[in-house]
Amino acid sequence: MIRINVKDTGITVSGHAQRLPGASPGHNIICAGVSALTLTLIEGLREVAGIEIQESVSPGSTVISWSDLNEIGQALVRTYVLGLEGIRDSYGEITII
Repeated sequence: MIRINVKDTGITVSGHAQRLPGASPGHNIICAGVSALTLTLIEGLREVAGIEIQESVSPGSTVISWSDLNEIGQALVRTYVLGLEGIRDSYGEITII
């Protein structure tokens, strides 16, 4: 199970999803999707929104924090959550708080 905690000052992503039946190790589309969205959010907050963030990324754990989000940053975070909800609704294995 992947747990995502979205707060006003940051996001924490932790855990791993179960592989779908028949998927070989290293081919977990749920984890890959969440990772792609999360890494894109990090770059978007920096490069598109121009926000100074701190992040820590390691297998099974990502922490992103900021002091304030501008309108672009807020839109990026909302879009990130929409993407996560799409994965959750299709495959489960994600809890968004």
